[in-house]
Order: sequence, then C-alpha cells, then structure tokens
Amino acid sequence: MKQELVHVIAGNLFAISDAQGDIEADPQAPTGLFAYDTRFLSHWVLRIDGERINALARDDLTYFETRFFLVPGAASHYVDADMSIIRHRSVHDCFHENITVLNHSSQPADYTVRMEMASDFTDIVEVGQLRQRTVEVSADSASQQLVLRYQRDRFVRETTVRSTVPAEVDAHGMTFRIRVAPDGKWETDLHVSVTMGGEDGRDLRADLQSHQRTVRTGMREDLAQWLDRAPQLVAERDGLEELYRGSLADLAALRYRPLSYRERVPIGGLPWAMGLCGRDAIITCLQTMAFTPELAPATLRMLALMQGGQLDDALDEEPGKILAQLRYGETGAFGDRASALYYGAADTTPLFVVLLDEYERWSGDADLVRELRHPARMALDWIDEYGDLTGDGYLRYQRRNERDGTVNQCWKDSPDAIVDSDGRQPAFPRATCELQGYAYDAKRRGARLAREFWGDPAYADRLEREAAALKERFNRDFWLPHREYYALALDPYGEPVDALASNIGHLLWSGIVADDRAEAVAEHLVGPRLFGGWGVRTFAEGQRTYNPVGAHLGAVWPSDNALIVAGLRRYRLDAQAARIAAGIFDMAQTVGGAVPEVIAGYERGLTTYPVELAMSCRPQAWSSGALLMLLGTVLGLRPTGDNLLVNPAVPEGFGRLELLDIPGRWGHSDAYARDRTTERRRRLR
Repeated sequence: MKQELVHVIAGNLFAISDAQGDIEADPQAPTGLFAYDTRFLSHWVLRIDGERINALARDDLTYFETRFFLVPGAASHYVDADMSIIRHRSVHDCFHENITVLNHSSQPADYTVRMEMASDFTDIVEVGQLRQRTVEVSADSASQQLVLRYQRDRFVRETTVRSTVPAEVDAHGMTFRIRVAPDGKWETDLHVSVTMGGEDGRDLRADLQSHQRTVRTGMREDLAQWLDRAPQLVAERDGLEELYRGSLADLAALRYRPLSYRERVPIGGLPWAMGLCGRDAIITCLQTMAFTPELAPATLRMLALMQGGQLDDALDEEPGKILAQLRYGETGAFGDRASALYYGAADTTPLFVVLLDEYERWSGDADLVRELRHPARMALDWIDEYGDLTGDGYLRYQRRNERDGTVNQCWKDSPDAIVDSDGRQPAFPRATCELQGYAYDAKRRGARLAREFWGDPAYADRLEREAAALKERFNRDFWLPHREYYALALDPYGEPVDALASNIGHLLWSGIVADDRAEAVAEHLVGPRLFGGWGVRTFAEGQRTYNPVGAHLGAVWPSDNALIVAGLRRYRLDAQAARIAAGIFDMAQTVGGAVPEVIAGYERGLTTYPVELAMSCRPQAWSSGALLMLLGTVLGLRPTGDNLLVNPAVPEGFGRLELLDIPGRWGHSDAYARDRTTERRRRLR
C-alpha cells in the first residue's frame, strides 16, 4: 500500500506531502504546494547530514496547520536517536514551515540541515501528464532567498522561499551548517510566497514577520467564529457531535475568494476540485442553508457575475447558462483544455433559480432576489431557449465543444455514466430524468419569485402552466409501468433509457413525481439492488454495467443520498428516509475524519468497512454538506413564512437530538427530537 499522504489547506491554497512532510512529484497523486490550480512547489525534501528522516508521530492541529515529529535513521534506531526534528507547517495566503532541530545529548552537536527545493509549475489537470517547462532560478545567499519563476507570454507564476536565519542558497535549495548546544535547539522559519503575475496581476506575497505573528492566530479566530455562528448540536448518539463539528470545519477549509471577488465561496474538494464548481457550490449551499447560510448569497452573486452571455462553442457557453467551473491554470488560460471558464453543465442553470428561492425562504432577503432578477430570468429563459434541444419540452444536453468538452453534462458526468440496463449508451442530445425535476422545480420557484418580488404575475402564471405541463408530460413519458420506476433518460427520439439508478431519488426531491408513484420509487431506493447498507448506489445491481467501484455505475455518494433522503421526506416516506440516513451516518462515523466524496457500492456485510475510491476528494464540500443536510432532514427543518417548522423522523438508535440557535428570518430557533424507540421507552417509564 502507498504511504499516507498529509495535507494542509486554506481555501484554494493547499499542500500535500508524505508522512515525513516531504514533497516529491508523483504522476499518480497531486503532491506539492498548489494555489489557483498551479503547483508552486514540486520538491521540498528535508535532509539531516545528507540522510532522509523518518516520522515518529504527527499532530494535525487543524485543517491549515500540522506538526511532524521526526528522527534520523531507520526504524530500528529510533530508540537510540540523540536528536529529533519538528516540522511545524501552516498555510494561509502563503506556505510557512518552522524547522526545529533538538539535540538530546550531553555534548554539542554539529549538523548539516538541507532543504531541497524545486517547482515545475504544473497545472493540476496535468499532474499525470507532465510537460517540460523552463524554470528560471535566482539564488541569493545574502538575502536568504530562492526565487523560482515560470513565464509563458503574459502567464507568470513565481515561488519565493525565504529563511529567517543565514543559509547557503543555491539553485536547488538551502543548506544550514549548525551547532546545537547540549539539550539545546536550533530553528528557522521557511516562508514560501506564491505570486501570480501577467494576466491577473495577483500577488499573494506576505511579510514574513507579520505572517509569523498574526496569521495562525487570525486563522484560528476565523474558524472559531465560523463554528460559533453555526447551530450547536447536542446528541445522545456517541460521536455525532464530533462528526458534525468536523463537517463544519471541513466546510470552513473549503472556502476561497476567486480572483477579483471579495467574498468567499465554497470550492469542490481536495485535491482535484480546488476551484469554483457551479454544481458543487450550489448543492453545498442548499445543503447548508440551516447551518452556514452566508455561503449562499456570495455564491449566487459570483455565479450571476459569471453567467453566460454569448454563444461560444469552445466554452460550451450560451446566454443565461450558469458556470460549470472556473480555473486559473495554464491549460485553461491558453485554451489547451476547456477548463478555465467552462459552462458544460445542464443542471447548474435551473439549480441557480432553486437556490435563489430557497435562500429567500430561509433568510427573507428580498433585496437579493430583486438584485438578481435579471440573471434569474435569463436562467429560466435558458431552460426553454437553449436547453430544449429537440423541441419536445425536455431539458437536454449535447456538448458544443467536441474536442474536450464534458460528454455527460449532468451530475453523473463521467463518459460512461448514462447507459441502459444492457450497457448501451443513448444518442445525443440526452434528457436525463433528474434534469426534468430540476427544471420543474425552477419554474415553480421562479413563479413564486415573479409573483411576490418581481411584480410580474403574468410571467408567474406562465411559469406555473409550464411547470404543470412538464410534470404531466414527464410522468407519461419517463414512467416505466412494468418496472414501476422512472427511466434514467430519454434518447433524442423519445425512447426511454431503462436503467434503474439513484437519479429517481432526485425526482422526489424536486417534487415532479406523481403522488401515487412515490412509494414505488421509494421501495426501489431501499431495495437490495440500490441500497447496500451504507447508502444508495448510483446504479442498481444486476444491470450489465453495474460496478461497485464505478463512480456513477454502482458507487455510493453522500451528496446523492442527502438529496434522496430529503426527497423521501418530502413525500412523507419517513421510514425509508431514516434507513438511508442511518446508513450514511454509520459510514461517516466508521470512516472517521472528513466525509469521503464517494465509497464503493459493496454490500455492507461483505466489507464491514466502507471502501473509499481512489478518485474521491476528501474533504469535499458537498460531502461535508451532505451530513448537515441529512441532520436537518431527519429533524424536518423547513421554513414556513417567518417561522421554522420542525417535523422530525429520527432513525432508531440516535436517541435525543437538539439543534440550538438555527439562523433564519425568524432570528434563531431551536429544534428538539428523539428517535421513536427512545421516545417509547421514555413514555413507558
């Protein structure tokens, strides 16, 4: 098995190293110091007297700070070590490492401390396919500084490493020749600043002494305030409070400020999605509305600012379309890949309207609804003007960028995700079922906004008629009566793609399912083909392409399950909702730490431990948010006018739950609940 990787993270800037704290470029993993999609350090290796050092222990203080405790020599020599090393690492707008050498002997000791340094300035999307770059190196022993610089036209990236004590600086690192007194110590601070020049002019350099004095304190205060603003959970179930606070801390770590934007928005997840991803950000905001509502207005404004305004095939851009992702790496800047400003998603646009309406329901922020009237109406217009590609009234997708655009522009965006039960892929344009649910929900919510805030009752009436017609048409064309579930998709000729998949749970969440069909859908979701014990699989067992380790062909996503549970509760299918919620909570507590983005779809009895997939991001915003959404859903939190409705359906074994100081238009409210078994026992006593 590969050695454990260790990360520190602060928004878009993160560092991934081995268990000793060393960084070496690996084509199989994004090790290095990254910021805004570029690797600024690809080599950062500490040697003592020419030898590598080994880990004794590590203290992960918080998401942005960790300490490595190290000794020289092999494992068999640890007991005889007469010196040890502590590496204290933290990140903010820069990377900081304090190296302390401790002499445990009764005699003075001389050591040669060497930090090897290099950068390849690789775009994170190219980690597995490195290109050769010419890096300029400037070494200055007088100022204890090493500068690494890469430039391609106006695209400039620069890494500057400085030391607080004198060093011999060369093109490959810094050397310190030191003498340490008996039972004494020596230390230096290495400060790594990253500069983005050229087209954006962003300079992230910070003063070294100021950084040492204030940054860690400021970061701790920011985290403490973030946690204090969120509701307080009091739970009888062991470990649930820790899981809750851990998810909040992960969400704090995954906030960043896009360039030229003042507010922080949620990014996708470590390591592959460390930028603004429209789908991930919107879903995260919907999941966390009762807990961290401040994410929503910042995200809505940012997405409105980036909304499509023209037809551009390379970017898959269309007027009114909401962003799929925003990247700052070299490949996107020069059009080598469709990754800079990219719109290849069909679900972000209706979900933008859903989020705007949901935020107003919780916050009462009518000003934001009026401020974003034009972007919201453009998004609603896009559904029919550009989303209906065959004129049959269904929201479909087909990429404009045939070179490297995203093939499947729904949440299941891997190329082989949309197939029928026999593994055949339908032709384009495709109309997946959950897209219709999102469009239906967006139209209904848009109608409310138009009537109550935009002063346009005629537009509201039109949207309501269109939503009703869509629901009737959908329940006619997508329903498979002999199987009692909805088709995964329709092909361009209106033929159903008959696969059984978790997407049907999103239909419950959107409200497009006919009432008399909801229970049948629910039974499939908790049936043995989809539900494996830890959660609902993306693709049902028994179909030709089912694969428990396939991301969208059988694996389990907490984010997917959170929407499914919310949908089940919407249709008052509480027992099924509680069963799935309990599985996800069990999975998260069993794994420990940050909630993984995706786990294998193995039967729970087969593995007894959730198997995380290699491609999984961790922490991941919509996975951490999923835990919060599940908690709010089992408590039955729902804004109703200026009041908060609490209608719990708590899984067995959870005991009593209290969620205190839930923010909203009502100020702050509390929610209390017990699971039914605990409540029955209490009454019997």
